[in-house]
Amino acid sequence: MLQEINFDGIIGPSHNYAGLSLGNIASSTHAGEPSFPRQAALQGIAKMRHNIALGLAQGFFMPLERPNKAWLESLGTQIAAAEPHIRAASYSASSMWAANAATISPAPDTDGKCHITVANLQTMPHRSHEWPDTLAQLRLAFADPDHFTVHTPVPPPFGDEGAANHMRLCTKHDSAGVEIFVYGKSGGPFPARQHVEASKAVARKHGLSETRIIFAEQSEQAIAAGAFHNDVVAVANEQVLFAHEQAFADREGFYAEVKRKFPEAEIITVPADKVSLADAIKSYLFNAQLVTLPDNGGMALILPSEAQETGAVWAYLNDLVAGNGAIRKLYPVDVRQSMANGGGPACLRLRVVADPAHIDPRFMATPEKLDSIARLVEEYWPETIEPDQLTNPALAETVQTARRKLLQACDLAQLA
Repeated sequence: MLQEINFDGIIGPSHNYAGLSLGNIASSTHAGEPSFPRQAALQGIAKMRHNIALGLAQGFFMPLERPNKAWLESLGTQIAAAEPHIRAASYSASSMWAANAATISPAPDTDGKCHITVANLQTMPHRSHEWPDTLAQLRLAFADPDHFTVHTPVPPPFGDEGAANHMRLCTKHDSAGVEIFVYGKSGGPFPARQHVEASKAVARKHGLSETRIIFAEQSEQAIAAGAFHNDVVAVANEQVLFAHEQAFADREGFYAEVKRKFPEAEIITVPADKVSLADAIKSYLFNAQLVTLPDNGGMALILPSEAQETGAVWAYLNDLVAGNGAIRKLYPVDVRQSMANGGGPACLRLRVVADPAHIDPRFMATPEKLDSIARLVEEYWPETIEPDQLTNPALAETVQTARRKLLQACDLAQLA
């Protein structure tokens, strides 16, 4: 049976605050501060447990090998000799944000298979070397050739940052939908990360009908304010599109196309005079998981606790759920370590509509598996990483040992 499954990236043992992500306000703000990898991973695991308790299907992905010695070698250097910014990029734990791993088109939209294109992430150096290892993981998790097609990335120079710039509208997850690809052109001082040609290429790879796809430009204002991905200012689930008033360059034209191609759409626009763009980005209001609860429970927003602490945002949300619309419940979760590096609940997950029976079970979460992973994290993940520790060979050994123990525990040593 087709259903939506959220695959979260387990936060890796090299989680640190190097401020590598230009245009990501949170990442820049916390650059150079000590990080807490153990706490970060446990927060992510707690979020997954929370989702399972709500009756949602949950999967996970492994952190990638760090520091990435092969990438350093391709640059003619090694960890001890690398310049600080290159060394930091080799240690980056940013694969934790699984929303950037790939773009997903479920079987009802395609040729009957779920199509997955791994993102090239070429705009940012620290993420550009993720895709080969991410591709290997995707090909393992979704190896059933009768139900999945996993594609190689769109080639440079067209930047593709995955599902963080992709939304889908449908009556139910297992029915045919309209897929929305959001791209950027300019963001003032910050780069636009999703290229329209990358979005078009993914749509072609997935064999999507032109009558059921929409290409929408993100507003320059949103990118300049720190909305480096569309999922910082908009999110969709089934028939609901939930977006900030200033999310799109041509809001009215985009909404008209949505209504034309998917008349059932329920568009909820958050006015700028109720929630400013700055507050939306600071609180990651839209970087929530908008999910459908089982047993006719309606829709819920799984939000970062920062949304609850931002007065205008929390007041708006409480008015929203009191209005008896599609969104009925609010669930704040603590993912502060991820948030401090620029990623909320939605960044941490990749949404896949598929039958769990056709997915490699090693990647499917249960409370027991998560308990086992949490014990490993408590034993092997560094409690803290100070910026100057990246030069210490002992840290590399600690990080590599921790990941190896996790792979062994999850019977995924082949990813080593």
